[in-house]
Amino acid sequence: MNSYPEIEGKLMTAEEAVKRFIKEGSQIALGGFTVARNPMAIAYEIARQAIRDIHLVCHSHGQALDVLIGAGCVRRVEIAYGGNGRFAPTCVRFKKAVQEGGIEFEDYSNYQMSLRFLAGALGIPFVPTKSGLGTDLITHEGFSRETRKERKVSRKKFALAQNPFDDKDDQYVLLPALNPDVALIHVQYVGDDGTVMMKGLTFADIEEAKSADAVIVTCEEIVPRSFIRLDPDRNTLPPFLVDAIVRVPYGAHPTSCYSFYDYDARHLNFYRRVAEDDELFKEYLDEWVYGISSREAYLDKVGGATLVEIKANSVLGYTPGLCRK
Repeated sequence: MNSYPEIEGKLMTAEEAVKRFIKEGSQIALGGFTVARNPMAIAYEIARQAIRDIHLVCHSHGQALDVLIGAGCVRRVEIAYGGNGRFAPTCVRFKKAVQEGGIEFEDYSNYQMSLRFLAGALGIPFVPTKSGLGTDLITHEGFSRETRKERKVSRKKFALAQNPFDDKDDQYVLLPALNPDVALIHVQYVGDDGTVMMKGLTFADIEEAKSADAVIVTCEEIVPRSFIRLDPDRNTLPPFLVDAIVRVPYGAHPTSCYSFYDYDARHLNFYRRVAEDDELFKEYLDEWVYGISSREAYLDKVGGATLVEIKANSVLGYTPGLCRK
């Protein structure tokens, strides 16, 4: 018997969610930030299903971005920053793809990307800001004229406009809204009614979800609504915004999930080393992505000792004393 009747139609495996909502050429927003709350389980599944020509839009991102680019799934990227913190100040496969022309790339500031998702969430076509004035962000464009004819690609990177309420010279940057096909978000809890609870920093995840046509949420646990109601300030997305719910314990590994587990420094260091070599990276994908038959097999490969080592202190939200070198 299904114990979650209200979300029965939304509960599915990662494989089912990807097959249903992600297509070749999809524009996808990745939730999380650098080495925090990356939707890794879904990213791995996209790679396993060999979905190509993806258009990624991110606030700032790290591991999931790099794996998807390295696996050959990505055609173009709009982003503020791609890095794994101290483990890779610029993500290795991301950097390599940009330098070699393997992907199309356009950059905005962190604030600008946040505003673009906000505009999409508000249902407006653009948003004005002073951010970017006097910088190369508004003098250099990454996308070609041909690319700007593609679906979901803005016809301009930005536009400059005079404040219509001021007679003096008062220029603003107009940024195009983002409305991705799918937003991928990993969270701590989903209630049995479909309410999403996100603990810790939310980054641009809420705006990404509200701006997207479809939302896939992976979570550590599905909990009774009585639990969700104990701390309503952390309830970030209502049930009607969520299209797929996938319960995936450690679904953000090797990145962190606040209050559940810290990032896996050993794995991220290992990843950086192999990502720098094309052949070693192919072996990594074979071992950690394509060769994994189930989530249980993935966790077995990570190892019980590592899972215990990175387990977070439930009060602090992170793992005190964890080796982060």
